[in-house]
Amino acid sequence: MTDSQSGVSFTALAVLLIAAPIIPGVASRTKAILTGRQGSPVWQLYADLWKLAQRGTVLSTRTTWIFQLAPVVLLATTIVAAALVPLDGRVSIVRFAGDAVAFAGVLGLGRFALSLAALDTGSSLEGMGASREVTFASLAEPGLFVAFATLGVIAHDFSLSAMLGDAAGRVGASGGAGPSLVMVALSVFALSLAECSRVPVDDPSTHLELTMVHEVMVLDHSGPDLAMILYAGALKLGLFSAILMNVLVAASGQGKWSFGGAAIAALVASFVGMGVSIGVVESIVARLRQPKVPLYLAGGSALALFGLILVLR
Repeated sequence: MTDSQSGVSFTALAVLLIAAPIIPGVASRTKAILTGRQGSPVWQLYADLWKLAQRGTVLSTRTTWIFQLAPVVLLATTIVAAALVPLDGRVSIVRFAGDAVAFAGVLGLGRFALSLAALDTGSSLEGMGASREVTFASLAEPGLFVAFATLGVIAHDFSLSAMLGDAAGRVGASGGAGPSLVMVALSVFALSLAECSRVPVDDPSTHLELTMVHEVMVLDHSGPDLAMILYAGALKLGLFSAILMNVLVAASGQGKWSFGGAAIAALVASFVGMGVSIGVVESIVARLRQPKVPLYLAGGSALALFGLILVLR
């Protein structure tokens, strides 16, 4: 990786770290507009993070060091996962053969730490939320691996920089892999809603503890710890936005695309597009009943599987 490529990659990571909190804000604002409500401003999460950072942390006497460590692990693993994704559309900061497995693994480690923290509180409600969280993750991750496998077959390389960078773009430009890439994009979007705890799998705005999944897991977190959890959730949305952007660019048949400022602009545009898409989905679709969630995740995984079949046939 040349110095110019490295500079753009680090710039893209900095943009992700700064701009990711706008995605939930855009989603909330879009939902408010479509449902005829006043709604909160797009920068609401920035204000919430600042307010939480100024507050103290309240700890239960029943919790251990696991509870205090979980938010740090969650945020750290999300940033490590960001370093594995080619945010600029070309190369990632850290890349190696099979780094797609590492990407899913580090995100899974963060989820595992947060689930342990929920169990560490001794609350039956938080334990229920942790159980649902890992159940849904176990159903969504196979579909994500199938999507990565499809991209790997298309790019003839199982590195994320190849799957989401120039190699996939060249194949997409040839026209042979366009339908498969579209299916992968739809699959990743559907699965990202589950990975990021959004409707129709979860509802981040609900106040009913018995229907919560992710939100009930963090009821005992406060202050800077809660800020780190909310920030990590926004970063994860940004990661899936970047992945979708790269897949759609490859599917459009553009091949190589402009490097530098255009790549950064496309990354920011993907954040806005992801927020708008989530807002539209949450405006027209209700949260699914728990028994229906596995069917939804199976459908999302099936899209990636059909894309893989098209590539292999």
